[in-house]
Amino acid sequence: MKIRFYNHSDQQSWDAYVKNHPSATHCHLSGWKTVIENTYGHKGYYFVAEEGSEIQGVLPIFHLKSVLFGNHFVSMPFLSYGGILADHEETEIALLSEGVKLGQKLKVSTTELRHIKPLSCLNSISSTNLSREMRSLFHWDSTNPINYSTRTHKVRMLLKLPHSKEELSRSFKAKLRSQISRPQKEGMTTTIGGAELLDSFYKVFSINMRDLGSPVHSKKLFKQICNEFPQNARIGIVNYQNIPVAAGMIFCFRDTIEIPWASSLKQYNKLSPNMLLYWSLIGYACDQGFKYFDFGRSTPGEGTYKFKEQWGAVASPLHWQYWTSYENNRIGMDSKNPKYDIIIRLWQKLPVSISNWLGPQVRKSIGL
Repeated sequence: MKIRFYNHSDQQSWDAYVKNHPSATHCHLSGWKTVIENTYGHKGYYFVAEEGSEIQGVLPIFHLKSVLFGNHFVSMPFLSYGGILADHEETEIALLSEGVKLGQKLKVSTTELRHIKPLSCLNSISSTNLSREMRSLFHWDSTNPINYSTRTHKVRMLLKLPHSKEELSRSFKAKLRSQISRPQKEGMTTTIGGAELLDSFYKVFSINMRDLGSPVHSKKLFKQICNEFPQNARIGIVNYQNIPVAAGMIFCFRDTIEIPWASSLKQYNKLSPNMLLYWSLIGYACDQGFKYFDFGRSTPGEGTYKFKEQWGAVASPLHWQYWTSYENNRIGMDSKNPKYDIIIRLWQKLPVSISNWLGPQVRKSIGL
């Protein structure tokens, strides 16, 4: 078996492999390499495992390096999923070995793979013995050992869709149906489309991120997504009196629609535009024949988790797996760390024009 780097001529065969692999997500599509590299300049290392001319596995991974947030490999940054896709355990091992060894060569402190399910090649290895076993298995330099761990602190929230949105509506509790109908009674309307709605989406999204005290993604990221995935990426806008008050971007892949980004303006929250946004996008998924609506990742017990749970979404743990040098044993970034509280409060006071300029310069180095 040969492990090599992806080149542009692999695009069709890479994406064909991804679309046919049972564990694949849209995060594994080759187009994300173009999106992230063109938006933020992070180098994407896309590994291909092949036997002869047939692809047996893939690993997309990005190198994020900054003074503030450190030096890391992430698969996939800014998205909930990623990691290795492979046909066999030995292919998993080969891809994992090459990915971690390249990380060591580039002196990353952490290699992070965001799997929905843990790698099967690790199932039989206890965490207490893993570092020794892996060093032996992959012939890693004994002078530069690594530590392995898995975090299941995030969950995927997945809603199985019935044949029609009417059937889904009947399954909702009366309170939820009332919350959906209220914005409609107030005259709010929803539009679902493509890149032509990008300006309205980003206006709502950027204001909401400022209000949350969180650095906003560059508008270029969403423009790149629309350009690279015109058939997959859709935008939903809720309008009230000709003003966009809620917005979301969804991504269609195989039988599933995921909503990675959604926002609403807090001054209209009492009218529940967010409820109409989600209902419209879930209804769109039903009408288009999709089988699942993926609300994305959440932390159990938090407000977003409870919001998604009320729609009937079922939680399943994500397995974010880490290989970390002992010299720098920091695992991931804790956005709930109290030390960020003062920064959040200061950020919330910024004019939107300033947060939109400064935010992408910070956000590009935060892999979450």
